[in-house]
Amino acid sequence: MDFASSSGGTGRATTSAKIVVAGGFGVGKTTFVGAVSEINPLRTEAVMTSASAGIDDLTHTGDKTTTTVAMDFGRITLDQDLILYLFGTPGQDRLWFMWDDLVRGAIGAVVLVDTRRLADCFPAVDYFENSGLPFVIALNGFDGHQPYTPEEVREALQIGPDAPIITTDARHRADAKSGLITLVEHALMARLK
Repeated sequence: MDFASSSGGTGRATTSAKIVVAGGFGVGKTTFVGAVSEINPLRTEAVMTSASAGIDDLTHTGDKTTTTVAMDFGRITLDQDLILYLFGTPGQDRLWFMWDDLVRGAIGAVVLVDTRRLADCFPAVDYFENSGLPFVIALNGFDGHQPYTPEEVREALQIGPDAPIITTDARHRADAKSGLITLVEHALMARLK
């Protein structure tokens, strides 16, 4: 886990870090990156076609017309001395082969969870638990609705007390930024252990 530093010619050290935003299909990763990025985010979205019928479950995402096929990329300056580079993963299992490359060099991950489809986050949680990369669970409330508390989700996912579980709305910059701050603090604490 690395935080990169440079002075950028200003005489003042700037630290940058890579963050991964992961989760299941249609959980809000692209929205999260777009809501918080201070630059126009890079999106690698493709129009969903009939070829995905029966493969991508649109039960809870009926108005979804595009999907990430490689990654999303954004940047946010949390403090004049700390810049985060955000990499959103594709959610479909047929594209998970890219995750190892996207995660390389990251200090941690935000795992977005739609509690209406809790099982969709199991592969992402397993991935980060097995890799040892610090992560936070961010419960993304759809239509402003959070049907389960963080502790109910912790129990359902069988996640220990070390991994923070927060509620968020991926559409709102303040919520996304708060989630990133929680992750950075968690990653720093994990590094000190």
